Amino acid sequence: MTFLPAGVDALTAILLIGISFFTSALTAAFGIGGGVAMLGALAGAVPTNVVVAVHGVVQLGSNLGRAILQRAHADWAAVRRFLAGAAIGVALGAWLFVSLPERFLLGLLGVFILIMVWVPKPRIPGLSKAGLVIGGAISSVLTMFIGATGPFTQAVLLPLGLDRKGLIATHAVMMAFQHALKVIAFGFIGVALMPWLPMVAAMIVSGFIGTVTGTRLLEKMPEALFQTILKVLLTVVAIDLLRRAAGIRIPGL
Repeated sequence: MTFLPAGVDALTAILLIGISFFTSALTAAFGIGGGVAMLGALAGAVPTNVVVAVHGVVQLGSNLGRAILQRAHADWAAVRRFLAGAAIGVALGAWLFVSLPERFLLGLLGVFILIMVWVPKPRIPGLSKAGLVIGGAISSVLTMFIGATGPFTQAVLLPLGLDRKGLIATHAVMMAFQHALKVIAFGFIGVALMPWLPMVAAMIVSGFIGTVTGTRLLEKMPEALFQTILKVLLTVVAIDLLRRAAGIRIPGL
């Protein structure tokens, strides 16, 4: 299999392509989880110096497919505000790349998600709109270091009170734009992605099939069940981020 990058065997490539299907289906149904799981899978097969960049290309394809399928439900005003902050954040993140401690960023991310999910937010006029710009900037700085900031962006969207379809669609468009900006930034700072593109292309195709499957599940899911599952998933992700920030290892992992 000549399309494989150096150091990746055929079995590993097939596993990653299969994982891309399941992680994309998960994200299409709940908006989060897939990016984090995909990053974990790539971390075991991709060199540390390019893993976030490769993950960005995979997630760009996954989120773009989701955004296209679900675009009718997206809140485009919210997307524009998020994108304004994201452009600033990616530029700053590229400048700071690898100069900040990862554990600090992981802890910050975990605390923020828990606050957004469980702490009542004050009713201040314009706060949610400004929060989208600020959230877009912070999320885009973090994505240059951590990669999977989907839960952070999902938490930023929660105060808008969107229904499940609007939440998932808006999140998909935001993440597609963010990953596109990130991939461009990594290109500018010299991260070599070309050897990985053939395998990534296969993962994107597999991921799109998963997105179609997950979107069908979303259509059938009751709103109350979706909101409950989303909060549980966000909380689990946040606690795991705090565990990693504290340097606590899970035996056997």
